[in-house]
Amino acid sequence: GLKVYLSSVRNFCVCSCTCQTKAGRAPAPTPAMATPLTDQEKRKQISIRGIVGVENVAEIKKSFNRHLHFTLVKDRNVATRRDYYFALAHSVRDHLVGRWIRTQQFYYEMDPKRVYYLSLEFYMGRTLENTMINLGLQNACDEAIYQLGLDIEDLEEMEEDAGLGNGGLGRLAACFLDSMATLGLAAYGYGIRYEYGIFNQKIREGWQVEEADDWLRHGNPWEKARPEYMLPVHFYGRVEQIHGASKWVDTQVVLAMPYDTPIPGYMNNTVNTMRLWSARAPNDFNLRDFNVGDYIQAVLDRNLAENISRVLYPNDNFFEGKELRLKQEYFVVAATLQDIIRRFKASKKDSEGASNSFNNFPDKVAIQLNDTHPAMAIPELMRIFVDIEKLPWEKAWDITKRTFAYTNHTVLPEALERWPVKLMETLLPRHLQIIYEINQKHLDMIAVQFPGDLDRLRRMSLIEEEGGKRINMAHLCIVGSHAVNGVAQIHSNIVKTEVFRDFSEMEPEKFQNKTNGITPRRWLLLCNAGLAELIAEAIGEEYVKDLSKLKKLLDFVDDDLFIRDVAKVKQDNKLKFSQYLEQEYKVKINPSSMFDVHVKRIHEYKRQLLNCLHIVTMYNRIRKDPTAPFVPRTVIIGGKAAPGYHMAKLIIKLITSVAEVVNNDPLIGSKLKVIYLENYRVSLAEKVIPATDLSEQISTAGTEASGTGNMKFMLNGALTIGTMDGANVEMAEEAGEENLFIFGMRVDDVAELDKKGYDARKYYSELPELKQVMDQIKNGFFSPKQPDLFNDLTNMLFNHDRFKVFADYEAYVKCQERVSKLFQNTKEWTKMVIKNIAASGKFSSDRTIAEYAQDIWGVEPTDLKIPPPNEPREAIDQTARAVKPKKV
Repeated sequence: GLKVYLSSVRNFCVCSCTCQTKAGRAPAPTPAMATPLTDQEKRKQISIRGIVGVENVAEIKKSFNRHLHFTLVKDRNVATRRDYYFALAHSVRDHLVGRWIRTQQFYYEMDPKRVYYLSLEFYMGRTLENTMINLGLQNACDEAIYQLGLDIEDLEEMEEDAGLGNGGLGRLAACFLDSMATLGLAAYGYGIRYEYGIFNQKIREGWQVEEADDWLRHGNPWEKARPEYMLPVHFYGRVEQIHGASKWVDTQVVLAMPYDTPIPGYMNNTVNTMRLWSARAPNDFNLRDFNVGDYIQAVLDRNLAENISRVLYPNDNFFEGKELRLKQEYFVVAATLQDIIRRFKASKKDSEGASNSFNNFPDKVAIQLNDTHPAMAIPELMRIFVDIEKLPWEKAWDITKRTFAYTNHTVLPEALERWPVKLMETLLPRHLQIIYEINQKHLDMIAVQFPGDLDRLRRMSLIEEEGGKRINMAHLCIVGSHAVNGVAQIHSNIVKTEVFRDFSEMEPEKFQNKTNGITPRRWLLLCNAGLAELIAEAIGEEYVKDLSKLKKLLDFVDDDLFIRDVAKVKQDNKLKFSQYLEQEYKVKINPSSMFDVHVKRIHEYKRQLLNCLHIVTMYNRIRKDPTAPFVPRTVIIGGKAAPGYHMAKLIIKLITSVAEVVNNDPLIGSKLKVIYLENYRVSLAEKVIPATDLSEQISTAGTEASGTGNMKFMLNGALTIGTMDGANVEMAEEAGEENLFIFGMRVDDVAELDKKGYDARKYYSELPELKQVMDQIKNGFFSPKQPDLFNDLTNMLFNHDRFKVFADYEAYVKCQERVSKLFQNTKEWTKMVIKNIAASGKFSSDRTIAEYAQDIWGVEPTDLKIPPPNEPREAIDQTARAVKPKKV
């Protein structure tokens, strides 16, 4: 592997043992020799990776060998690299267990209000390194594995990503879990344990090809099955009226088996739980009915029930109204609510005492709906309260509203969930009745406030009548929640004033903003140790738990030494990533070129096409005058397209076709290279983001709700070229607009252009460079064997481009010229980088979660450190007693 050199002042082993000589390592060089440090030595200097004690290292080695022997049943002669990974994972997991049990005991004693984050996606990535960091074990594990003659980075690379998400929404859920644990909230993530996560993407002949992601093939050391908490979930059936009460009968039952994954907070001994449900058929499945004859077939048919948790739907920002998807949505919701109510009933009773009193339910339970995907939780909780617990409707509804809050993630109409009433009637007949009842009372209220306004009633109804009756799930969420939030200021404004304007006019106090954030543990400490340590040397380590402290870096903007060190860390990261690229793609990379990176899901609104037009424009300029000065670039584009999204797949093919031409043109040389990054995922993001110079965030203004990749790049020392969209607006606000490369139409300009009508051909005829690029694509310059290959794409750009690529082309190209100009001046570029890092503190998910806690959930973050497992059990009670008064 590449040697990463950090400008670290400490040049000694922090381990108190004689490991250097014991492990056959040369003693540390004297400064005069200035021998470069190995990766291993370098990683050991990093103080924020935890202290190494000789006992600690010996204990980990012992644990490692024990697991290799007893858990994996191997010895060093036959063990594979994967065996070594599992041995290390189990050793690290052992350190979680005591804290995990302690945390749950502590919550039982304290009986705090609990937060339940419901999401159909948790895009977790890898767990090993994150766990070591949050437990302060990283240096000890490094040293132990080194002494065992292994390379810890090789072992870390063996871990499969937990790819239980598509993109932003699922990764946000993962960052939120990390922050909730770090802030000491009694929080739980609830979702589905998909057997197959987001597909693996292969690029074959320039096209995307999908492969199943069999991520559990080798087992998952981080999960613990909990069959003792298995719960039934009902489907189909019919509703009976038995003296005034509704009863849902003749249902089909599927069992939900929970799998628990520990979620450690950063260095606070808190370990929360993510509980994912897996579908299991009951043992009498298909055997209890008249199906007497075919026992074999009945057992084979168990798969039908168990298919519910088989696979993640691979759509990002797109609604596909399939029955299996609705089953998944109800499955997670029904199992989770039973679990929440079981825990509520089992918790220590407060002054109200009575076990069946749900009056204080909202004081003990907050449920956050991550988009509308878990919206069925609203009618399901009503069904439990009214049909099972026999609460009167009005009381049940009041409790339900005070319990739920809803986060909206998109304003794209094709992404909004609208379930056909017919499907709901078949699958969940009682829930359909409840939704109708909710809607009736909702419409009655509107009629009182706005008498005679029939159009308003139609617009605000939960049931849409045009083109087949459908249930608008966003409307259900708004009506059934006490808080609704967007995920960046501009998005929340659009939600209030445009998309759900009628609702915000009726209940303005319900609508809020909670700008997204990212966890600095994974997205700085883990992926960019060199930068993390450099920052710690400059301003101390507090920033890891309070990212606003990064503002202190402004004192170093003119510090030549610091500027040099920041540039050095970036260059090291680029070298390391260059080596990875050359290994994987067999292309020679110029590591001193600008790394211009555009990684996110492939979607028309994200405008990878605009980037592509710029690549071809640069290519044409170089070919026109090969001797003219040109700032070298490596353009890296990556991301998955939904398998059914024809245009997105064609966009990938265009980019790979352009890359083929550009990379093999001798006139271009090392000035311009284009790489399509295959199978972009969390673990690959952790490699590419720290190596990036320029971050591309170029969606049409008003379409990207927030974006979170933008924040990751900013924190890792890249500069942003972007539109005034999503969180880019707030990034520019924090850093100063002059420290981002902002271009193109604003939201108002887009609206203006819509009003007068967008005419793509006008730009084509007025901009010669754009015309040349489009003619090349149209006439088969990039697809000589199939000149009409990109017809659908050019036709879209000319005739029905909802996202107005041509309208921003000229501004984008000019802005890119400014980028190249600044990149030539390394010092000025790096000063701008430092200003950006210093301004990125707002975008920690710790800040986001603290705002949810205060404004929506009504819980208090705490700095409290739960007593570690090596302290006696009584310590828990003492801590609980000490805290209790403060909670009142």
